[in-house]
Amino acid sequence: MKSKVYFADMRTNVKRNLFDKLDALLARVEFKERFSKGQLVAVKLHFGEKGNTSYIRPNFVRRVVDRIKETGARPFLTDANTLYVGQRGESVSHLITAIENGFDYAVVGAPLIIADGLRGESAHKVKINGEHFQEASIGSEIVAADGMVVMTHFKCHEMTGFGGAIKNVGMGCASREGKLAQHSNVAPVVDQSNCTACKSCQKWCPAGAITVGEKAFIDAKICIGCGKCIIVCPEKTIHIQWDETTAKLQEKMAEYACGAMKEKEGRAVFISFITQVSPSCDCYGHTDAHIVPDIGILVSDDPVALDQACADLVNQQEGFKNSALKKGHEPGGDKFRGVHPEVDWEMQLAHAEKMGLGSRSYELVAVN
Repeated sequence: MKSKVYFADMRTNVKRNLFDKLDALLARVEFKERFSKGQLVAVKLHFGEKGNTSYIRPNFVRRVVDRIKETGARPFLTDANTLYVGQRGESVSHLITAIENGFDYAVVGAPLIIADGLRGESAHKVKINGEHFQEASIGSEIVAADGMVVMTHFKCHEMTGFGGAIKNVGMGCASREGKLAQHSNVAPVVDQSNCTACKSCQKWCPAGAITVGEKAFIDAKICIGCGKCIIVCPEKTIHIQWDETTAKLQEKMAEYACGAMKEKEGRAVFISFITQVSPSCDCYGHTDAHIVPDIGILVSDDPVALDQACADLVNQQEGFKNSALKKGHEPGGDKFRGVHPEVDWEMQLAHAEKMGLGSRSYELVAVN
């Protein structure tokens, strides 16, 4: 059976704005019937790195928070700490960044709670029956929540092709231990012929895996697979080694998504914004030019169907030539491989479907 994915485009008028459209989408997915009085509902989102501008605007989050409150449930905003060293690597800096990016109580109307504690070590082991994991280390507050609303900025990603709902819960709900388990054995390689030994990759490597002599070298035993060096290299000489490494990362991520959503069946809604589709994730302190026009907002109770629909809609667009998109500009062209040609982004969808997280088969329902 096809899963329903509800879609609203970006067109508005004086009588109907995007917030009204978001309300209509939530009504179609029976949002108010999913939560009840006294339940604690996690609103999972990415607060954006400091200097990034493509994360979901806080006033959209406030609209969702208000709708949760109408059910009598108690919402809180959450994300887990990052594996790399940055502005969100521990809860103090993470919360400061979130507040500076507009996610304070006065704006969103809900408290902020980091899902995996002060330093990313507060976690519960959730049993899963995966090919790579038998249990997943999920942030404690995610596990403790009665329900979840997953709000995702859909964009490209250098290690998984795209970052959607599956990545938001699979990677975003994992503890530090869980993130490391997913990223292990995914090490990029340096093209020695073009390396200028500028040391940019060494400076930005959060794991200390890169040494620079006459050329840069990445120690695969130390590398955590975050992919940051790929983006910061000015000569673009650092590449992913094999497709199967990124495929394994995506499969692990899909299995963790199953762990994060366990025992929340019927009490989860997924909302994705296909706006400012950037070539990289929101973990960087900048936002590059988007690769396609803004498309709209999608809502579903099936994260796999939602991600598939988002990917299809992006690929149907004509890509912007003055962007990081190097090929596939034509409608129907693969925009994700046009930015990250080494990554087979469909692996996360295939494995998530295999794991029973959802279905790639969907019906797109336009909500006017």
